[in-house]
Amino acid sequence: MSPVLDTASVPPRDRVELVRHAVWESVVRIDIAHHLSPDTLSVRLALDDVGAIGVCSARASAMTIRRTPRLARQDEAPAVFLGLQMSGTAVVMQNDREALLKPGDFALYDTTRPYTLLFGEGVDQHFLRLPHVALALPERSLREITAVTLGAGNPLAVLAGSYFRRLAADEQLRRARHADAALEPGVELIRAVVASQLGDADRARGPLEETLVPRITWYIRAHLADPGLSAARIAAAHDVSVRHLYTVLGRSGISLGDWIRTHRLAECRRELAGPGGRRRTIAAIARSWGFADATHFSKVFRQLYGMSPSDWRDRHRPAPSAEPAARYARSAEGSSPAASSR
Repeated sequence: MSPVLDTASVPPRDRVELVRHAVWESVVRIDIAHHLSPDTLSVRLALDDVGAIGVCSARASAMTIRRTPRLARQDEAPAVFLGLQMSGTAVVMQNDREALLKPGDFALYDTTRPYTLLFGEGVDQHFLRLPHVALALPERSLREITAVTLGAGNPLAVLAGSYFRRLAADEQLRRARHADAALEPGVELIRAVVASQLGDADRARGPLEETLVPRITWYIRAHLADPGLSAARIAAAHDVSVRHLYTVLGRSGISLGDWIRTHRLAECRRELAGPGGRRRTIAAIARSWGFADATHFSKVFRQLYGMSPSDWRDRHRPAPSAEPAARYARSAEGSSPAASSR
């Protein structure tokens, strides 16, 4: 995991704002109160992803982090953070509870509710961000498990802590070809920890049917580029039959084939209009998003967008720079007979 921010190379006057901007843009919107002056504060931040799980590893001087009610209300992508303590201590406060974290402990906290993180000795944590729909916990269970110390008193929590520590530290496990294999066990481990901590496994499994549609669409988005994506595979990934898959999607007005095709076309359209759109053939871009037949791709693209893929790409071709033409004109003028007679 490569550092994306290290204040050691940043002028002191810029450090506070740079840290705030980096965290707001890449992790979550929070208020940060540094305990040290800009001259002495330090922050080293690294980011990566494992499928839908965002991984942020941070080492920093002492600070207090607050997710205010205003920021919580603005949350457009509800998520649950898992804060895994590496060294020193930290305190997580949410829902009128406080969790003291020691090395190896972790706690969960919800971005849709205010919370406070106190790092009086400095920050040394892995922060893992999981979308609500991926974790699929009942609201009541989530409310009861936030700001609870999870660690030595729960063998499953010890196992989960070891798993996520390895996941955050091992870049090979986070690479694309391993991401899906690493994602599902991580989510299931958290569910198992919650169930065991609350003493009722049914409460952790209960919302799976209620959240099936958002979890299915989230899964499809994550696998749009996979040519092997099929109803059977989607159903198997969610432990339902193909018939049940079509039934629950139909209740939400979703036609599976149309939904997949529309979103794949949108990705092709975006890529064709982008800066790399002319470095690859249209057929190659179509194949990379699951369209094996270039003729069929052109047909459905035109049906949806009213123009061919090549017309769409040409419409977004960068305008040629006027400078080379101007230089040529100046050169031609300088070499003309009239110019030589001056």
